[in-house]
Amino acid sequence: MPSFTPDSELELLFSPHVIPAEVKAQLGSDLHMRPLSRTDISRSHLSVLRVLTSTPDLTERQYAQAFDTMRSCPNTYYTLVVISRETDAIVGVGSVFLEQKFTRNLGRVGHIEDIAVDKSMQGRKLGLRIIQALTGISERVGCYKTILNCSDDNIPFYQKCGFEKKENEMARYHNVATAPTPAPPSVPERLHTPRL
Repeated sequence: MPSFTPDSELELLFSPHVIPAEVKAQLGSDLHMRPLSRTDISRSHLSVLRVLTSTPDLTERQYAQAFDTMRSCPNTYYTLVVISRETDAIVGVGSVFLEQKFTRNLGRVGHIEDIAVDKSMQGRKLGLRIIQALTGISERVGCYKTILNCSDDNIPFYQKCGFEKKENEMARYHNVATAPTPAPPSVPERLHTPRL
């Protein structure tokens, strides 16, 4: 059985100090909440996400590339995980990403996505704790609001978390399965200015 890996031994997506301590304290002594780690593919991250939606089988390299892409945008992506101290496996996950606006006095909006809890851990209010932590992060980093999309069936849960139904979601899906993998962003070439 793998032993629990402390935060200090991991490459984390963001500083763990941003996660509200009062939320972490409500988890129970057998659980730990922290930022996503570069090696969390080996801790069942993708398996937990499959509770929510279809998730590809990624290689460690692909997983690390996605992690590095998120980490290359500091103060933007906040994916956190709940870890079982007994198994060192992920049992819950959620994300908030920040959108910079030109409106609202150059305000920022937090968008909550991909809340998932392992079936064996449902009923322990982990979803609530993840939402509380993500909302707390959004508020701490200066967002003027935090929003999310959910199914009609999940509206009562999110109302218990302090959210209210507002407007409607619209979606247009694209056939990204057949699209080529985009190249990593490159630094624009500097234009050569001839000397006069």
